[in-house]
Amino acid sequence: MKKPELLAPAGNLEKLKTAINFGADAVYLGGSKLNLRAFADNFEDNELEEGIEYAHKRGKKVFVTVNVFPHNEDLVGMEDYLKKLYELGSDAILVSDPGIIMTAKEVVPNLELHLSTQANNVNWKSAMFWHNQGVKRIVLARELSLKEINEIRCHLPESCEIEAFVHGAMCMSYSGRCVLSNYMTGRDANRGQCAQPCRYKYYLMEEKRQGEYFPVFEDDRGAYILNSKDLCMIDHIPELVKSGINSLKIEGRMKSSYYVATVVKAYRRAIDAYFENPDSYKFKKVWLDDLMKASHRVYYTGFYFGDPGKQVYETSSYIRNYDIVGIVKDYDSLEERAVIEQRNKVFNEDEVEVLRPKGDGFCIRLYDMRNEKGEKIESAPVAQMIFTAKVSNKMEKGDMLLKAKSDK
Repeated sequence: MKKPELLAPAGNLEKLKTAINFGADAVYLGGSKLNLRAFADNFEDNELEEGIEYAHKRGKKVFVTVNVFPHNEDLVGMEDYLKKLYELGSDAILVSDPGIIMTAKEVVPNLELHLSTQANNVNWKSAMFWHNQGVKRIVLARELSLKEINEIRCHLPESCEIEAFVHGAMCMSYSGRCVLSNYMTGRDANRGQCAQPCRYKYYLMEEKRQGEYFPVFEDDRGAYILNSKDLCMIDHIPELVKSGINSLKIEGRMKSSYYVATVVKAYRRAIDAYFENPDSYKFKKVWLDDLMKASHRVYYTGFYFGDPGKQVYETSSYIRNYDIVGIVKDYDSLEERAVIEQRNKVFNEDEVEVLRPKGDGFCIRLYDMRNEKGEKIESAPVAQMIFTAKVSNKMEKGDMLLKAKSDK
C-alpha cells in the first residue's frame, strides 16, 4: 500500500504555511481568478509565488483551483492567467469546465490537470474519459461509497490518480452544483459566490393561504431542511487507504488557520500511525477530541457507508468549543517570557492549551502579561496586538494558544 497524500485547504498565505507546517503533503488554493471561493482571501501573484516557493522548499505541492463554470466574459484573459500559474510553478490546476481544459492543453500543455469534484465523476468510465483527455487526477464526487470508489480504482490504470474529500463541510446539491444562491440572491455558486441558502431556516406556505407560514418541524430547534452535517472520516483511515484513494482531501478554504492546523495534524497523525504498523493500528480518541475543538457542525461519514439519510442537520450553527487566542512569535528562555500575537481576547492568568505540529497538546497558564511598552495588563483585548507573558514551559515560534469557551 502506498501512503496517500494529505491535501489541505489554503485560504491565504498564512494558512498555506500553517497547513504545511502541521503536516500537509500538498495544499490547494485559489488565485486571483476563476475559482469557486470568490470571498476567500485568495492569492495575488506575489503571494502565490511566495507560497509556492515556501511549499517547494519543503518538498510539498501547490494546486490552484480554476474550477468555475465560466460564462463568456470569464474567458477574457484566461490564457494569460493559465500561463502565469505555470510560470509561477503551480504543480497542478483543478478544473471542471471542458473549455478551460481545452485551453490549458493548448497554452500550458505541461501543467498537470486535476478534475474538480464539480464535474460529478461517479463512475470509472467517466474517469477514463477525462484521463484520456489529459487529466492526471480525478477528484471524485462526494456521493460515492467506499465500495464504489474501490471499484473505480480497480478499473483505472495507475497513471490515473483519484482524490476524495474526507473532512469538512458538505453540500446539499450534487457535488456542489447549485442554483439556489443565484436564484435567491443573484450570487452564482458555480462562479464562486455562493450565499449558502441551504443554511437558511425555511417554512412552507400553502398556495391559497398567503401569508400563513407553516414550519417544517424536525424538532423544537427549527427546520433546517437543506442543512448538511460535516464530513469526518478520521476513524476510518484503514478503509480509505484500502479503497485505493491517492489523495485524502480536507475541505475549508474559508476556515481559520486554527481549523487548518487542528484538522491537518489529526489526519497526519492518524495516517502516519496506520502506516507505521497496519496490522496493529488502533484509532486514538485524542485525534477525534482535537477535531471536536475546531469549529464544526455535527460530524458524520457522508456517503462512504451508503447511509446518506443521516445528512440533514437540525441547525445551521457551528459548534465552537475553543478559540485561538494567540500565536507565539518568540520565546526568551532566560526570562521564561513568550511574545504573543493576539487572535481573541485573553486574560492574565488564563489557562490555555498549546497546539504545535508535533506531539500532544498541553496546558499552560499566562502570568504577568505586559504590552509592548512593558506595562502590566489584565487582558489583551485588541485584535493582533503584541503582548508578552511569563510561561514556564519552553514555547516554540508558531505555537497556537487555545482557550476553552467561557463567559469570561
